[in-house]
Amino acid sequence: MTGPLDPDSGPARERILAAAEELFAERGFDATPTSRIAERAGVPKGLVHYYFTRKPDLLSALVERLPQERVDRDAVIVPGDVTESLCRLVTVLDGMLGASATLSHLLWREADTHPAVRDALHDRFDRLVGVIRDVVLGAREGDPRGVETVALLLASAVSYRHSVARHADDESAAKTEMTRELRFLAEALDAGVG
Repeated sequence: MTGPLDPDSGPARERILAAAEELFAERGFDATPTSRIAERAGVPKGLVHYYFTRKPDLLSALVERLPQERVDRDAVIVPGDVTESLCRLVTVLDGMLGASATLSHLLWREADTHPAVRDALHDRFDRLVGVIRDVVLGAREGDPRGVETVALLLASAVSYRHSVARHADDESAAKTEMTRELRFLAEALDAGVG
């Protein structure tokens, strides 16, 4: 367990959110009192309630901290080469999703009991499907056959990999590259499956 955050490490609201993220990940939402968050953030308890009226407001604010899946299409899409486009996309997504592994893990855990978190994670998944769809359409130069199926399958696979990656060893499927699987999806598209 770490001690209080450095008071000079940023504005109080950000320190509170950082402390909440750490503590919720360590102990869970329900087992973390706001007094412990204030202590870890190095702020008076009243300041936590000033910024976040209710404890669930902290979860909502943490959801907003999840990185958006903004992908530079020009850097990812290789026209006519779905496999390479998907390989590049998965590399970018792994980097984005890996940057928020702890936060994502705690939000997935809390989604069972907090509908706002669950809704935000569903929205995040839908955005991921959209990003994949756009990249596949770009690589296939607009041919839509099977794209929705591939987008849903790949979004599910990437989401799964990310959800278990922090618990996986280096040989696990959650940490290995997906080139073979991505080639399979591209070949299925070419064959008209889906």
